[in-house]
Amino acid sequence: MTIKQEIRVACVGAGYFSKFHYESWSRMPGAVPVAACNRDISKANATGLSAYDDLSEMLRTEKPDLVDIILPPIAQADAIRTALRSGIKWLICQKPFCQSLEEAEAVVAEAEAIGTTIIVHENFRFQPWYRTIRNAMSEGRIGTPQQATFRLRPGDGQGPRAYLDRQPYFQEMPRFLVHETAVHWIDTFRFLFDAPSAVYADLRRVNPVISGEDAGYILFDHPNGLKALFDGNRCLDHSAENLRQTMGEALIEGTEGSLVLNGDGSVELRPFGKQTSQQVLPPSTHDGFGGDCVHALQSHVISGLLKGTPLENTARDYLDVIRIEEAIYRSAAEGRKINLETP
Repeated sequence: MTIKQEIRVACVGAGYFSKFHYESWSRMPGAVPVAACNRDISKANATGLSAYDDLSEMLRTEKPDLVDIILPPIAQADAIRTALRSGIKWLICQKPFCQSLEEAEAVVAEAEAIGTTIIVHENFRFQPWYRTIRNAMSEGRIGTPQQATFRLRPGDGQGPRAYLDRQPYFQEMPRFLVHETAVHWIDTFRFLFDAPSAVYADLRRVNPVISGEDAGYILFDHPNGLKALFDGNRCLDHSAENLRQTMGEALIEGTEGSLVLNGDGSVELRPFGKQTSQQVLPPSTHDGFGGDCVHALQSHVISGLLKGTPLENTARDYLDVIRIEEAIYRSAAEGRKINLETP
């Protein structure tokens, strides 16, 4: 059996966020980006790769090893199924993953039936500050974690033109804050604190020009008594030169100390009973998105394909994130805490 030395990558989608994907693939050891597909072929041409406006044709002509699906949820299932019909064995798919839990479960089952692996492009857990926080907790540097809070404050949600310059479809999403944004922290909290056992949510819409909710609180019950709070408001900001670097601030408190994530990407640790903090991660110097987390995730996938290293966020595993999201919306609708089934 021949062991591949490099992975041929083809991408579908060339919208706003795709630029981070293409830039990462262009500097990825072990990966060779070969083609881009978009219904507006001028955008596919702009990537500098072989351009297509028909996904089946691209897959038939280029024969990639890996397809990176960089599309909104409404278009994902069709793209996945087209790739499956072409015999593709490795897929990355952007989040939010599919339009519903039922659709996600169906495409995951279809992929598994032919031996195809889907990785959900949920990149926040790959941001360097969350890796640092997890390592510090694993080393016992704050003792037993008891409380955690993330305050989402990107400051991009005010006024009638909110989101129009970057991702205009945000205005029309019937489920917005949780489905599009807080889902990052559903997964990140799972990464940091393990799967929650219950959720309670209080959601609301602040900006009347959008369809979905854009502010609210979500309380998670995690193992060993830890409570985690997601406190989100897209209309408010935080103290950072680049509001989208971390999109907010975090505080994780334990019996032996506390960890603080600042808006510049730095992480500080203050031992219990002390007045001063030490910096355990300096401010980020990366001028792209999220501390280069797109590259970190895509590198992780290439390592899995070439070296057989374990993969995080396979689509089967990520179904639990969607189930938690559904429970959050149910909690908000019913005004009560929802207990989650143990996976």
